[in-house]
Amino acid sequence: MANHKSLLVLLFLLASWITFTVFKNSTKIWTALRLPITLHHWNLVMNSPCPEVPLHPVVSSAETELRIKRITGKLDQLIPPRPFTHMNTTTSAAHSTATILHPRDAYCRGDRLDVVLEGRDHLGRRKEYGGDFLRARMSSPALKAGASGNVTDYNNGTYLVSFTLFWEGWVSLSLLLIHPSEGASALWRARNQGYDRVIFTGQFASGTSHVDTDCALVLNSSTELCEYLDAQDQEAFYCVRPPHMPCAALTHMHSKNKDVSYLSKQEWSLFERSNVGVEIMEKNVISVSKCNRKTVPVKKKCKFGMTSTIPGGHVWKETWNPVSCSLAPIKMKECLTGKFVYLMGDSTVRQWMEYFKNSINTLKSVDLHESGKFQHQLAVDLDKNINIQWQKHGYPLIGSLTYSVKEIEYIARVIDRTGGEKNTVIVISLGQHFRPFPIDVFIRRALNVHKAVQRLLLRSPDTMVIIKAENIREMHGDVERFSDFHGYIQYLALKEIFQDLNVGLIDAWDITIAYGTKSVHPPQSVVRNEVNILLNYIC
Repeated sequence: MANHKSLLVLLFLLASWITFTVFKNSTKIWTALRLPITLHHWNLVMNSPCPEVPLHPVVSSAETELRIKRITGKLDQLIPPRPFTHMNTTTSAAHSTATILHPRDAYCRGDRLDVVLEGRDHLGRRKEYGGDFLRARMSSPALKAGASGNVTDYNNGTYLVSFTLFWEGWVSLSLLLIHPSEGASALWRARNQGYDRVIFTGQFASGTSHVDTDCALVLNSSTELCEYLDAQDQEAFYCVRPPHMPCAALTHMHSKNKDVSYLSKQEWSLFERSNVGVEIMEKNVISVSKCNRKTVPVKKKCKFGMTSTIPGGHVWKETWNPVSCSLAPIKMKECLTGKFVYLMGDSTVRQWMEYFKNSINTLKSVDLHESGKFQHQLAVDLDKNINIQWQKHGYPLIGSLTYSVKEIEYIARVIDRTGGEKNTVIVISLGQHFRPFPIDVFIRRALNVHKAVQRLLLRSPDTMVIIKAENIREMHGDVERFSDFHGYIQYLALKEIFQDLNVGLIDAWDITIAYGTKSVHPPQSVVRNEVNILLNYIC
């Protein structure tokens, strides 16, 4: 009996000890069970600036890569390989023929005039495939008038070029062979072959010492690299890390063209000055009359969301006249009262910033204590509550003059931290600085900006977002890096990417062709008309 009681006591003591031990460690056990959940929640909150950001970045990245591949595939079909063995087998402007369909002594304003182009090579033989990079334009210099023509490629060496006769008077018709199909094919292949046509030099500062190193979108180097990564969109820029300096010490940047080409000697012959932008329609002048037709109906005022046409309009007396609507004269200061205008991108939209500052005398520049040509600009009118700012887009940013990168950021990140509302206007301009690099760099950037705009319009659907297309530029300078062929491909990609969003398009490509500008930075009259389109959208 005594042994039985002793056994019960021992069992009781053992049970008490086990209970005490479990209770004592219960907090630790619960903490251990909860810890991964807590950390996961923390990471989720810290890495998600807004609810619309995908929770699975790997999937999002895969979707982006798939879209890049799909768009690039479309462009590959548009520009198939056209190898050639001799200059004589390429398209010749002198031997190609352009014939006006149903020619007349005089034409009526509003008529459509069609021209059939038959491509021939330097031996006079018919071309059996298309792909020539052409530019059609009609103009009346005395009237300071111009408009682009629409080119339809039948992919058999024949093209239909259509002009809308917008005004009366003597009109000159022009059809330029910018590059033959063989040249376009060579530029496309060469563009997507390498990232090193432009080399960047980064300046690192530590105390009073400065060190310069190579930087690029892709760096093949065995030395240690600094990676400047946009983690959300997986876009990166690299610099060789200087000895004994941290990567965060990068302060300034400049670039220069590298002595490298992916074109063969034979292909380069296509891009000699005499072979670029050659006129096919020599001395083609027609007379256009009013023809006593009924008065043209009054068009509605241009407004945000209207679909664009080809051509989008015409220039007359240096004023842009859209096809589908009418631009009203807008009092700039009244229109911008209470508005916050963000101009983001390259120097072609920085021209707008300068135009605003020169046109509104009460707009005062704010010194943001930045340096260099690409410094962030801010101008305000406190009485009218007008706030306009311009900032450069992220890498790549080409410039021979040194510029600060202390404050550089990607447009998508700027958009993500913009609240947006009905008085906020965002203008985005991308393109010129991307021309020397493989097309996937531009498409990825445009897709990432698209996603940021999509998130913005979800949280603030009344925010106005405008995409400014690229300008045409100098025709004969540095063709492999900066040809308008590259710009045109980007123009097509940009329209494809943003077609599903409620954003406006200012078709600077069509406008600068109509004006016949030959500079990446067009004259003030062009900038004035581009800004007037924006003001009509806003007010």
